[in-house]
Amino acid sequence: MKKGIYSPPHTYSEWTDILSMLKMQADDETVLEAMKQGTIEWQTGIAERFTKRLADAINFRMNQATDKFQKEMGHARGQERVIVQALLALRRELCFLTRVMDIPAIPEKERPRYIQLVISQANSIQNSLEDSAKSDRSGKLLNIVRNNRVNEF
Repeated sequence: MKKGIYSPPHTYSEWTDILSMLKMQADDETVLEAMKQGTIEWQTGIAERFTKRLADAINFRMNQATDKFQKEMGHARGQERVIVQALLALRRELCFLTRVMDIPAIPEKERPRYIQLVISQANSIQNSLEDSAKSDRSGKLLNIVRNNRVNEF
């Protein structure tokens, strides 16, 4: 998929295309801008399929982000700069995904629930990182993890 300007999606088919671009991290900010301007008829059937597609894209990206983070941490070898960069990259991705969940196409009363799914995952990741960092006897890793929280948007 090429980068550029995308038309705001209005049909389920158009949403399928834009959510595929989102999933594959194709031109994130432009895709998000189109999503913000998009609409969808929030009715039984369409809403469920849309929600499933959106959740699939978000889950895929969260898994990719955590996999990338783990790989970067595996190569960090205690290098503080590399660890901080990995934490900040993960935070940026999680923050971006909360912005995706706050698009106007999702009914306003539903949005907090969608956003909370990403926030809950971010909190879980942060807690897990802190628990893992406690095994570092110097306390340096725990300090780095606490000072560069992935759940701080």
